Amino acid sequence: MGMTNGNPCCVFLRKDVMRFVKHIFLLVAVACLFACVQKDEVDIIPVNDFFKSQDRATYRISPDGRYISYLKLQDKKQNLFVEEIATGKSVQLTHLQEKNISFYAWVSSDELIYYKEKNGQRFQSDLFIINKAGKGERKLTSNESRIRVLQDELTEGKFLLVLSNQRDSTVSDVYRLNVRNGEMKMALKNPGNITRWMTDARGQLRMAVSSDGVNETLWYRENENQQLKALVTNSFKTTLLPIAFSESNPNLIYAISNVGRDKNALVELDCTTGKEKNVLFANDTLNVVDAQYSRQKGKIAFVVVENWKKEKHYLDNDAKERYQKLDQLLPKTESRIIDGDKRENVFVIRTFTDRNPGSYYLYIADKGTVKKLSDNNSAIKQEQMCEMKPISYVSRDGLNIHGYLTLPKHKKTKNLPVVVVPHNGPGQRNTWGYNAEVQFLANRGYAVLQVNYRGSTGYGMNFYAAGFKQWGVKIQDDVDDGVKWLIQKKIADPQKVAIYGTGFGGYIAINSAIKSPKMYRCAAANSGILNLFSYLKSIPPFMKSNLQMFYELVGNPNTDFDYMHQASPLFHADQVKIPVFINQSVKDPRINPSDAIQFVKELKKRNSQVTYIENDDSPFSMNREENRQKMYTALEQFLESNLKRK
Repeated sequence: MGMTNGNPCCVFLRKDVMRFVKHIFLLVAVACLFACVQKDEVDIIPVNDFFKSQDRATYRISPDGRYISYLKLQDKKQNLFVEEIATGKSVQLTHLQEKNISFYAWVSSDELIYYKEKNGQRFQSDLFIINKAGKGERKLTSNESRIRVLQDELTEGKFLLVLSNQRDSTVSDVYRLNVRNGEMKMALKNPGNITRWMTDARGQLRMAVSSDGVNETLWYRENENQQLKALVTNSFKTTLLPIAFSESNPNLIYAISNVGRDKNALVELDCTTGKEKNVLFANDTLNVVDAQYSRQKGKIAFVVVENWKKEKHYLDNDAKERYQKLDQLLPKTESRIIDGDKRENVFVIRTFTDRNPGSYYLYIADKGTVKKLSDNNSAIKQEQMCEMKPISYVSRDGLNIHGYLTLPKHKKTKNLPVVVVPHNGPGQRNTWGYNAEVQFLANRGYAVLQVNYRGSTGYGMNFYAAGFKQWGVKIQDDVDDGVKWLIQKKIADPQKVAIYGTGFGGYIAINSAIKSPKMYRCAAANSGILNLFSYLKSIPPFMKSNLQMFYELVGNPNTDFDYMHQASPLFHADQVKIPVFINQSVKDPRINPSDAIQFVKELKKRNSQVTYIENDDSPFSMNREENRQKMYTALEQFLESNLKRK
């Protein structure tokens, strides 16, 4: 045995084996290294995956909780379906070929109404009623006026309260519509300044809000046999939003209010005095943005507050237990109740996170069960998306500005190319949650900065008012200060910053090309506002009572002409020194398409670098998905050529 161990052949054999083993280890190590490198690489997700139209959307529960309805996409058209929850048997109610459904609702446990949009007619739709079996469809409107349902529940088995401007195109009167014979009778005539009507839980019309453009007045009556009387008047800058009538006290309403305070609170308002009777929830740092009223219990279930993220504060233990159970059934996600039955037992739930567009579920409370209905966008994989983080900084004049920063995956947080995305307006804000545009840009390797500039909602009355008539001025400074903050933090490459937005966000982007050309490498706008004068002219007739409010927010063309002219990009094409991208829909009712055409002509006349895309996308266009893909593909190429190529 000893001689065998000393055999030279065995020694050579052992060496061969060792070399083989080392070779295998080397291959395994290289493979592991390659796998790690591959893991750190980001898969470029196709453009259209981010912006797919939902196959199923707008779920609703019948009042008796036995049926669920939804809109289903078929050949680029949305049709209405009803499904029996117990059996899963479904019925297609509509078979639209040329038009879309813009809104629908259950009006009883047997019937639904829906709006069929009118092609090429702004703000108008035809109203239909149909039973849950898909039979008995009838058109309820036959005029060219704007019809909107005020109370989506039948009274006396046949009446709906609707708003119509058939008498006067600038105002909406209240009518009682008989769904059996289509007859409409006026219930209340609008004196000309009523902007909102409100019913109680029994469908009785008991409250209205009027506006002179600057001040809003709350009108109230205890029952329909009385006349509406003025209750309280506040500036439009002040929030006093009625939520629901008390079931136990006919002279009490629940309202979201910031009267006498900076942040919104939930209060009880005494309708005999117009004064607050009780404060149900208030916080000096948290702003109440919504409240959920339980008809079954006749009380507020919870309030929704928003700082960087929306949170619920419960006023009812049953509601708290319901959502705690939901958190157990659907962990690690945000959940919102979209609709429910009268018994508050069967619900449609929407889930989401900042990295997941979420799904829809059917939740049956007494059974404690959830059933998945559909995904918001099944093409999106959460693990490939990027985290949206809250940020804040101080503006040059000392105002605290908040926003969100989304960083691309697998990249060092240093000297990144950045796309700034200011939100639309006026009176809006960025919120935490899944944002397809943000994730699309982050997937392409950009850090994405979203700024809630002054004038954004959700941060109190003073912050909101600080943005009035500051378009192109301090609002622009707030956005620029966010870029400076990113550069100081060494997150942004100062030579690779772009800005892109929609509507007023697009306005800010194009203004950046005029006012801060050294800060931004390029600017892009989707349906951007280019002319403040024509924006005000585009306000539809039925909103004319709010025109003075828009004068306060944006500017008065009579008294603020110089400011509005200076703040409108259309008149300053000669100052654009960086590449510009403009996507424009010729059917967009919010803006004048000729502004974009004129602006692009002026840029081309000066040999400025401009990319212009025009489409005929309307709110219910058959080609919306194709137009989106075309626009975002072109935007991707525009950003890449200016931020990545040297």
